[in-house]
Amino acid sequence: MSLHLAVALDGAGWHPAAWRAEGARPDRLFTAGYWADLVIEAERGLLDWVTFEDSLSLQSSRYDAPDDRLDQVRGRLDAVLLAAAVAPLTSKIGVIPTTSVTHTEPFHVAIGIASLDYASKGRAGWRPRVSGRPDEAAHFGRRELPDVEALFREASDVVEVVRRLWDSWEDDAEIRDATTGRFIDRDRLHYIDFQGEFFSVKGPSITPRPPQGQPLITALGHSTAPYEFAARNADVLYVTPKDRDDARRIVEEVRELNPGLKVFADLVVFLGDHKARLDELDGAPLESDAHVFEGTPAELADLLLDWGLEGYRLRPGVLPNDLTAITRGLVPELQARGAFRTAYETPDLRGRLGLGRPASRYARVS
Repeated sequence: MSLHLAVALDGAGWHPAAWRAEGARPDRLFTAGYWADLVIEAERGLLDWVTFEDSLSLQSSRYDAPDDRLDQVRGRLDAVLLAAAVAPLTSKIGVIPTTSVTHTEPFHVAIGIASLDYASKGRAGWRPRVSGRPDEAAHFGRRELPDVEALFREASDVVEVVRRLWDSWEDDAEIRDATTGRFIDRDRLHYIDFQGEFFSVKGPSITPRPPQGQPLITALGHSTAPYEFAARNADVLYVTPKDRDDARRIVEEVRELNPGLKVFADLVVFLGDHKARLDELDGAPLESDAHVFEGTPAELADLLLDWGLEGYRLRPGVLPNDLTAITRGLVPELQARGAFRTAYETPDLRGRLGLGRPASRYARVS
């Protein structure tokens, strides 16, 4: 069994007090070099991809509103721009930013991720995120927030539009014939003419079809509604099981919705004994939507193989410490057990998961 491994990068790490840990670099959080170092290290460990978190409000210890804490990291760089900045510094690892689909126009998302796929030469992905918090909506002030069910219907429409826009240029739409003066074949650019419940988009895109055709789409889910969203719209679903039995139950539920959907489990990982000190600094034990692992690389390898999923997205508790422990401790441990690659085998992200390059839905059939 050969596992897929991704890492989720966020701030100084997934523990709220990570920025105060030994070896953390809080003075560099808003520099491109900080993130470049992390992604280069992840590529050194042959990881499948890195994800970049993003939101439309400051981080908070609450799920529904801002908090008043001044002792935790607040503020982020834009995930798509950050991914575009680090992509040319790497050559194999995938780069997957998060964007809100509730307050962001799908046209802007489509050209942003398509451009990222060009910048990375076919290693881009995307995680659409629903924004249900009132403080996020208050930044825009255009409408009342719909209920959760409507938010996911809207998110599905956004993904559909983005996918259509990626297809709106056929692969051979660019002629680039200097002799005849024809740069593009207008017959190979297509209006998508989308009319939905929440918006309409005419198209075509302003960006040619991405190198992967359809960049990888991933989604995070904790319950049936986001599972259904992912089953309709995504290539990969991140889930948050609490233990082995919970992981198997979730996989069975997802498989009934979409047998071909790739399912990765999210885990917060502390590869060492530093979590207790961080909990003390933060004033409380870490609470997370995902299972929190604390132990050695060998013990983590045992867990990953025991749970039996095809892939995992690991959330390092402290950066760069726990990321380095993943790349230089966990990865060699898995390799020694024949459970992880020893080299990258495909240059594009879709190919890494065994997903072919789809043809444009608008391509003419001879």
